[in-house]
Amino acid sequence: MSTQPSPSKTFVPAVIAAPIARARQLVERLAQPWLVQLVLRIALAVPFWRSGILKWHGFLQLNDTAIDLFTDEFKLHLPGGPYPFPAPAVFAFLSACGEVGFPVLLVLGFGTRFAAVGLLLMTCIIELTVPDGWPIHITWAAMALAIAAWGPGLISIDYLLGDRSSRT
Repeated sequence: MSTQPSPSKTFVPAVIAAPIARARQLVERLAQPWLVQLVLRIALAVPFWRSGILKWHGFLQLNDTAIDLFTDEFKLHLPGGPYPFPAPAVFAFLSACGEVGFPVLLVLGFGTRFAAVGLLLMTCIIELTVPDGWPIHITWAAMALAIAAWGPGLISIDYLLGDRSSRT
């Protein structure tokens, strides 16, 4: 009869296991769900806000560059395309509104899940417009999905209004 541990059981010496367990506990204390949710909301809001704020000339008044982008530069890369955007002024206006409005909602944590889904849909359209940007677009999509799935967290207006459901 052998005194060796069975191959199905992993043997980790205590000298290694104890520091690993302490490090894991430290990481868990640092990465609190409320903090992760807040940082995700801010991180997703920033690039959209920065892009959106550049499209405005005044209150509900787009600058010419925003409209020119959707008229001349941006194309939808669909099979058989690329195709120009239909109604470029409308798309420019809706894009600018979404790029400013959704980030504000995310940072405040108000209508958070809906704002995240809005930015997810915008990300899909952006991906069709700039397909080579997929590495950053997939990151935005992952953040938006995480926010939509796990909610706004403790530091949010939604939490104060009762959105305390979160997936485990």
